[in-house]
Amino acid sequence: MTEARVCALDDIADGGSDGFILETAQGKKWVMVIRKGDGVFVYLNSCPHIGSPLDLQPGRFLNRDGTMILCTTHGALFRVEDGYCVSGPCAEKSLTAVTAEVRDGNIYLLDDAQGA
Repeated sequence: MTEARVCALDDIADGGSDGFILETAQGKKWVMVIRKGDGVFVYLNSCPHIGSPLDLQPGRFLNRDGTMILCTTHGALFRVEDGYCVSGPCAEKSLTAVTAEVRDGNIYLLDDAQGA
Protein backbone atom coordinates (compact mmCIF):
# COMPACT_ATOMS: atom_id res chain seq x y z
CA MET A 1 0.00 0.00 0.00
CA THR A 2 1.25 3.46 -0.85
CA GLU A 3 0.04 6.83 0.27
CA ALA A 4 -0.03 10.38 -1.03
CA ARG A 5 -0.23 13.49 1.13
CA VAL A 6 -3.22 15.58 0.11
CA CYS A 7 -2.83 18.65 2.34
CA ALA A 8 -2.81 19.76 5.96
CA LEU A 9 -6.15 19.23 7.71
CA ASP A 10 -6.21 22.94 8.59
CA ASP A 11 -5.98 23.86 4.88
CA ILE A 12 -9.69 23.00 4.69
CA ALA A 13 -12.08 24.87 6.98
CA ASP A 14 -14.22 22.74 9.29
CA GLY A 15 -17.45 22.14 7.36
CA GLY A 16 -15.73 23.06 4.10
CA SER A 17 -14.39 21.28 1.04
CA ASP A 18 -11.63 21.41 -1.54
CA GLY A 19 -10.52 19.54 -4.64
CA PHE A 20 -7.14 18.08 -5.54
CA ILE A 21 -5.37 16.32 -8.39
CA LEU A 22 -3.01 13.67 -7.02
CA GLU A 23 -0.42 11.41 -8.59
CA THR A 24 -0.93 7.83 -7.37
CA ALA A 25 0.37 4.39 -8.29
CA GLN A 26 -2.73 4.03 -10.50
CA GLY A 27 -2.23 7.43 -12.19
CA LYS A 28 -3.84 10.82 -11.60
CA LYS A 29 -6.86 11.01 -9.32
CA TRP A 30 -9.20 13.99 -9.09
CA VAL A 31 -10.59 13.95 -5.56
CA MET A 32 -12.79 16.04 -3.32
CA VAL A 33 -12.21 16.32 0.41
CA ILE A 34 -14.99 17.34 2.79
CA ARG A 35 -13.92 18.15 6.35
CA LYS A 36 -16.12 17.52 9.39
CA GLY A 37 -14.24 18.36 12.58
CA ASP A 38 -11.07 16.29 12.75
CA GLY A 39 -12.33 13.83 10.14
CA VAL A 40 -12.59 13.88 6.36
CA PHE A 41 -14.67 12.25 3.66
CA VAL A 42 -12.90 11.75 0.34
CA TYR A 43 -14.50 10.85 -3.00
CA LEU A 44 -13.46 10.85 -6.63
CA ASN A 45 -14.53 14.12 -8.25
CA SER A 46 -16.75 12.37 -10.77
CA CYS A 47 -20.54 12.39 -10.82
CA PRO A 48 -21.99 8.88 -11.25
CA HIS A 49 -24.49 10.31 -13.75
CA ILE A 50 -22.08 11.19 -16.60
CA GLY A 51 -18.64 11.34 -15.00
CA SER A 52 -18.33 15.13 -14.99
CA PRO A 53 -16.57 16.94 -12.14
CA LEU A 54 -18.97 18.05 -9.42
CA ASP A 55 -17.46 21.49 -8.78
CA LEU A 56 -18.31 24.26 -11.21
CA GLN A 57 -16.26 26.59 -9.01
CA PRO A 58 -13.00 24.84 -8.09
CA GLY A 59 -13.08 23.27 -4.63
CA ARG A 60 -16.71 24.11 -3.89
CA PHE A 61 -18.57 20.84 -3.45
CA LEU A 62 -21.21 21.59 -0.83
CA ASN A 63 -24.69 23.04 -1.09
CA ARG A 64 -25.36 26.47 0.46
CA ASP A 65 -25.95 25.19 3.99
CA GLY A 66 -23.01 22.75 3.83
CA THR A 67 -25.10 19.67 4.57
CA MET A 68 -24.87 17.87 1.21
CA ILE A 69 -22.44 17.41 -1.67
CA LEU A 70 -23.83 19.13 -4.77
CA CYS A 71 -23.14 18.28 -8.41
CA THR A 72 -23.32 21.72 -9.98
CA THR A 73 -23.81 20.26 -13.46
CA HIS A 74 -27.19 18.60 -12.83
CA GLY A 75 -28.10 19.52 -9.25
CA ALA A 76 -27.73 16.03 -7.78
CA LEU A 77 -27.36 15.91 -3.99
CA PHE A 78 -25.21 13.37 -2.14
CA ARG A 79 -24.88 12.61 1.56
CA VAL A 80 -21.48 13.68 2.90
CA GLU A 81 -21.09 10.63 5.13
CA ASP A 82 -21.43 7.94 2.45
CA GLY A 83 -21.69 9.67 -0.95
CA TYR A 84 -25.17 8.27 -1.61
CA CYS A 85 -27.26 10.28 -4.10
CA VAL A 86 -30.58 11.27 -2.54
CA SER A 87 -31.90 13.36 -5.46
CA GLY A 88 -31.13 14.17 -9.07
CA PRO A 89 -30.48 12.15 -12.22
CA CYS A 90 -28.21 9.66 -10.43
CA ALA A 91 -30.57 8.94 -7.52
CA GLU A 92 -29.69 5.75 -5.63
CA LYS A 93 -26.14 5.68 -7.00
CA SER A 94 -23.10 6.73 -4.98
CA LEU A 95 -19.90 8.67 -5.36
CA THR A 96 -16.75 6.56 -5.39
CA ALA A 97 -15.16 6.71 -1.94
CA VAL A 98 -11.40 7.00 -1.64
CA THR A 99 -9.61 5.61 1.40
CA ALA A 100 -7.90 8.37 3.35
CA GLU A 101 -6.76 9.08 6.87
CA VAL A 102 -5.80 12.06 8.99
CA ARG A 103 -2.43 11.63 10.68
CA ASP A 104 -0.18 14.19 12.36
CA GLY A 105 -2.39 17.03 11.14
CA ASN A 106 -2.21 15.93 7.49
CA ILE A 107 -4.63 14.16 5.15
CA TYR A 108 -3.25 11.15 3.29
CA LEU A 109 -4.82 9.27 0.41
CA LEU A 110 -4.19 5.55 0.79
CA ASP A 111 -3.70 3.62 -2.44
CA ASP A 112 -4.13 -0.14 -2.48
CA ALA A 113 -3.73 -2.72 -5.21
CA GLN A 114 -7.39 -2.34 -6.19
CA GLY A 115 -6.92 1.35 -6.99
CA ALA A 116 -9.54 2.83 -4.67
